[in-house]
Amino acid sequence: MQITNQAGDQHEVPTEGGKGNQYLLPFILVTCLFFLWGMAHNLDSVLIPHLKKACELNNRQSTLIDTSVFFAYFIMAIPAGMLIKRFGYKNSIITGLLVFAAGAFLFVPAANSRTYELFLFALFVIGCGLTILETSANPYAAILGPAESSSKRLNLAASFNGLAAMVAPIVGSLFILSGTNHTPEQMAAMPEAEKAAYLLGEAASVKMPYIVLGSILVLVAIIFYFVQLPSMKATHAEAEIKPGFFSVLKFRHLSWGVIAQFFYVGAQVCITSFFIRIAQQGAGLDEKTAGYYLGVYGFLFMAGRFIGTFFLRFVKDYVLLSIYCVMSTLLCLVAIYGSGIVVIYALGGIGFFMSIMFPTIFSLGIKGLKSNTETGSSWLVMSIVGGAIIPYGMGTLIDMNHDDIQSGYIIPLVCFLIILSFGAFGHKVKTVSE
Repeated sequence: MQITNQAGDQHEVPTEGGKGNQYLLPFILVTCLFFLWGMAHNLDSVLIPHLKKACELNNRQSTLIDTSVFFAYFIMAIPAGMLIKRFGYKNSIITGLLVFAAGAFLFVPAANSRTYELFLFALFVIGCGLTILETSANPYAAILGPAESSSKRLNLAASFNGLAAMVAPIVGSLFILSGTNHTPEQMAAMPEAEKAAYLLGEAASVKMPYIVLGSILVLVAIIFYFVQLPSMKATHAEAEIKPGFFSVLKFRHLSWGVIAQFFYVGAQVCITSFFIRIAQQGAGLDEKTAGYYLGVYGFLFMAGRFIGTFFLRFVKDYVLLSIYCVMSTLLCLVAIYGSGIVVIYALGGIGFFMSIMFPTIFSLGIKGLKSNTETGSSWLVMSIVGGAIIPYGMGTLIDMNHDDIQSGYIIPLVCFLIILSFGAFGHKVKTVSE
């Protein structure tokens, strides 16, 4: 494969053992993006129980936080792919960062007015920015080097998304969660002025973390603007089949990958969104302690990414994906039927074994697509809408079961079985003609 840099010169993507130093800085910068959008997603795990309290919501309503973010992926994935084709990866990344920042700054008026709908709009804007970033950065990291090591490269970059999974809950627990919870009876007995002040104070705690996040995003966008990056535009000598946006799904492994990614993102969001609640209910922890345990979960998720990247040197990516799916399924059973601290251990184990799933599914899904990589990437990013739909179903199931959080974990269990099917046979590359 050749690439064309911004000056229009063509040169080969380095093979293993070749000179890849010129791609080191681009890879480092793109890896930073994985950390930043990881912060956004993992702060949502703190926002869900926090805004449930601050805005007086039920479980189903609280999952609209996930719906707002991940529905944006479905809406924006096609425009994001068009943006990349028209303006290139660098300009698309800058656009994504600025849209992301705008959504973060919208948390200020949302908190000042304690308006849940405005919080949801801010999260939707953040989701639009994340869509552009992920549609740009995932394939960029995958093709920034030889094709045979794309899974390892993407898992390495995604490991810093795992780092954010550890950092974000700790930041959220320190600066967002107050640790003060009142029963419905206590809230009902509270004088209106005192109740209003309490709820407004809870809502206001989100402002500073999101102002800081938005400011960092603007700074990173400025850095990308001034740094010279290669424009990864593949040119192939051989004739290629170039199906349209919908007909590209005739690549069977891509369509399977879209399904697997839909259920993976749904499973991951379900587990993290209800982590604090299940830690309180199943293990008897208080809010802040549960938040810190979510940080431990994030550490295990990060460790799983680094360890999984190491294992990929010796084990086929689809084999490792299948093994991790089996382990995640078994641990879901422990989370459902266990009690006490063992529930937290099970969730931590799920975090470890989920860690490689997103980047591995992504790299397997776009394998062999060649000039259709951008279109395939858009479909895989669109499939992230699973994070908008599946947690809402889990919240509904929990409400139907009288707020039994553990019963809801049957939903991610089913998701892992579907992903296992992709790892076992759905990943096999078939051309359009086959």
